[in-house]
This record gives sequence, C-alpha cells and structure tokens, in this order.
Amino acid sequence: MTSERRYPEAVDVAIVGSGPTGAAYARILSEEAPGATIAMFEVGPTVSNPPGSHVKNIEDAQARAEAQERSEGPGAGAATVDSPGAVTAGTRAGRPGTYLLQDGYQAEGEDGLPVAAFSSNVGGMGAHWTGACPTPGGKERPDFVPGFDGLLDDARRLLGVTTDAFEGAPYSQLVRDLLAAAVDEGRTEAQRVQRMPLAVHRREDGRLVWSGSDVVFGEATRSNRDFSLFDESLVTRVLLDDGGEASGVEVRDLRTGELHRVTARFVVVAADALRTPQVLYASGIRPDALGRMLNDQTQIVYASRLRGLAPASDQVAASGTLQEQSGVSWVPYTDEVPYHGQIMQLDASPIPLAEDDPVVPGSIVGLGLFCAKDLRWDDRVAFADDEVDWYGMPAMRIHYRLTDADRDAIAGARAEIVRLAEAVGDPIGSEPFTLPLGSSLHYQGSVRMGATDDGRSVCGPDSEVWTAPRVFVAGNGVIPTPMACNPTLTSVALAVRGARRIAEEITQNSGAPVRTHDQEVPA
Repeated sequence: MTSERRYPEAVDVAIVGSGPTGAAYARILSEEAPGATIAMFEVGPTVSNPPGSHVKNIEDAQARAEAQERSEGPGAGAATVDSPGAVTAGTRAGRPGTYLLQDGYQAEGEDGLPVAAFSSNVGGMGAHWTGACPTPGGKERPDFVPGFDGLLDDARRLLGVTTDAFEGAPYSQLVRDLLAAAVDEGRTEAQRVQRMPLAVHRREDGRLVWSGSDVVFGEATRSNRDFSLFDESLVTRVLLDDGGEASGVEVRDLRTGELHRVTARFVVVAADALRTPQVLYASGIRPDALGRMLNDQTQIVYASRLRGLAPASDQVAASGTLQEQSGVSWVPYTDEVPYHGQIMQLDASPIPLAEDDPVVPGSIVGLGLFCAKDLRWDDRVAFADDEVDWYGMPAMRIHYRLTDADRDAIAGARAEIVRLAEAVGDPIGSEPFTLPLGSSLHYQGSVRMGATDDGRSVCGPDSEVWTAPRVFVAGNGVIPTPMACNPTLTSVALAVRGARRIAEEITQNSGAPVRTHDQEVPA
C-alpha cells in the first residue's frame, strides 16, 4: 500500500475519505473481493508512518505536534484547546489535530455547534481519537440492521479492540471498584462498570499502540496491489450516469490544482458526518433527509482526586506517550440512566481537564458524561449555492437547537457526574463544566440509515443511498439512533455490512466491464 500521485482512469471502487470507515471498506474489499481495483482519495496530507497511524504513537513531542498541525488543514496555526484553563473558559478553539468550521456554525437565535471541527489528514479523525469502542445498548442500537451483533464483532477485529491495555495501571481497579459501588446496583452485567474497550494493543516490547486507520487497513489492504491511496486529493463530486447510478468521481489534485475524473463501478463517500453530505449535495444527490437529524453529544466533564494514595516510589514506566496510572473505565449507557461515561487518566483524555498531581501522579482522574440528543428533523447541516468553503465546496450552514428534553438531560448529567466524582474522590473545582456544543466530535445522523425508503433516511441497511444506486455512505453520519456512547465501533460495523454488499456484487459480476459515464468535467 502506497500513497500514489498518478490517478487511474477506472477502478471498481472509489472511496472518498481515509478514516476508520473508509479504511474498513478497503479492508473488507481486499479480503473478500480479491482482484477488485480500489482507489482511496483523502483531502489531507499523510502525517504519520505508516499512513493513517495514530499520532499518539509518535514518541517525539515535536514530531507529534507537527503531525497534529498538518492535520488542521486550512485552519492550521489557529489556537487550540491545550490547557485546563482554555477548557473551562469555553474558548472557541479546536483540539490539536482539528480545525473549526470557519463560519455558519450558529444561526441567529439557535444553539448551533460553535466548535464543530474537522481533521484533514490520512486517517482522518482516527489519527487523533481516544480509541474508545463501547458497545451500544438499548435505544442506541439500530436493531433493524440484520446481524448487528456479528458486525460489531467484525468491527472489533478491524479496530483491534482490547479491554486489558491498562490492566497493569496501579489505580485502575480502585477506580472501577469505587464507581461500581455507586453505579452497579440494579444493572445487568453488561451495564455495570467495567474496563473501557479500547482500540489499543500492546506490542511485544510492552509499548502501547493506539489504533488508527493503519490498523483497520491491516495487512490485507497493505499487501493489496490493486489498492491505491491518494492524499491531498479533493473529491469535488460523485459522477452519475444517465440512470442516476454511480459512475465515478471528479477529483482535484491539491498539489497541482488539476481536475481529474476516475470512472468507478461503486463510490463510497466516507468523508465525515459533515463533509459526506456536502459531497453528495455538490453532486446533485439531494434526498429530503440529506443533512437532517444532525446530532451531537453534549459533553459534561469534571475531575476528581483519588483519596488516600501515598506518594508512589516506583511509578509504572511510561509506555509511548502515556503513563500507565488509572487507565480508562466505562460506565455504560442505559435507557434508564441515559448517559455514557468514561473515566480516564488525564493524559488519555482528549481535552486537558486538570493539572496532574506532581506528588502522586495519576491520582487525578477526568470524568466525562455524554448525553444522547433528542433527535429533530430540523437539526441539520445545510449548504449554500452561492458561497464556498476553504476547499471551494458548498459552504456549510448549521441549524441546531437543544430541546427542553435535551436541557433536562444535561441537568441530569451534571448531577450524575458530581455524584460519580464524589464517589471516586474529592472533586476539583466547584462544579462540572458543560463543553461547548460540537466538542464531542461525534456528529451523527446527517446521512442516516433507515429500514425503508420513507423519506426520513438517506441510505438503506447496506448504506447504499436510496436515490443514487451504487453510491454508498459511511461514517458516524450513517448512525440513525440517539447514541450517547462513542460511535466509531458502530459506524465501522455498519461499514462492514456495506463493504460486504459491494464485495458480493463484484464477485458475482467479476466479468462485467467497468461502466463509463457521459458527464464531462467542467473546465
């Protein structure tokens, strides 16, 4: 697998975006449709080696910071949230490795998503995420998807999910025991406090390695001579034939500015939950549900100091860029207590919540609760016909409101996180902090899946767009349910099903020629 520059004239499958779900399509197709030609296009540069690997695996701090800045696309150089003070001040800034929506993030009189953010790099947000892969439960599950539990198992395989990455951390069991005493009563075994499933594995030398798209690609993709990855390549639109079916993509080489067209039998748009509907809109694929039911997970954070810990004489040695101290614990979502909780050592947190204790390192843990959104048709990302963004694509306009039910849920989460913080130790600060909307980076619903084509969804259970055959969508935007837990495991699971559908069609029609399209690329 290499990052190529000479675009092919025709492929079987064109994949737009190199994050975990785009990588899942490449992996499944490489495994189950050998001989199929695959081209993947990523708007951002390659920032890590191997391509798509997590930046946490870069041990040198300066090199890691450079990789993060190169992921910030047109927003590179802007201030990021890099200190506890910046978090609690509610500063409108992105996390390192991301950049904010330039404008259009909040309509007048609405709540908006003030810190809606993106990453532009090979691996997408998968090069910067926390690696949390909890199993959805209750109302979070899209139960109309056949074989959903098996698909989750497939996603765990592709992401390299483990539950014992931090098993040697000295305070991990203590944190879980304290949480369990406050939470577990009346819950089923699956709903009780437990280790957070993480896309993290331990190498033979003991070092922790965080999964990015490189792990999802796997050896099957890396050794596939029929797979090519093209970075700094902007797909401006999906091309359709006279029958409205996918026939290829139009792609701009951002290094030269040249426009190319690549014929494809299938197109997978896995750009992210905001840019995937943008690409469809620019392509004239505009079903009523496009961009609708957009949802974020309001995030409540707090920090607490574990009680009664003596200064450690021999801390567990650093493993890569992290100290192994208290690990990452999970408080599962339930329909009765509709919050997803993750309690983690400070240096595993995606945002800085407090300064660590220099006397007893690891004695301060960060707590986060995510709230599921009260889904609304009018919460949406819309696109302008007369304005463009940094990349020359239709400009985004976010319309987003919190309902009374949302505000009640947030109030409940604030009370619950105080209870959990007091259960594990001594809370730091007078009250928890509600992060600005958009902070979760877990945007969903914008190209949502549905059981039937009832006008309320963009794609079917196989992720194929209802109104554009052979066009598939992928990513968190496909998720149709109100989820509180981290969505990556679910979105990769749904991508596996879509990829298998394409693989089946390719293998059943292996002798069929690649279709050509009639559309000309505009000058």
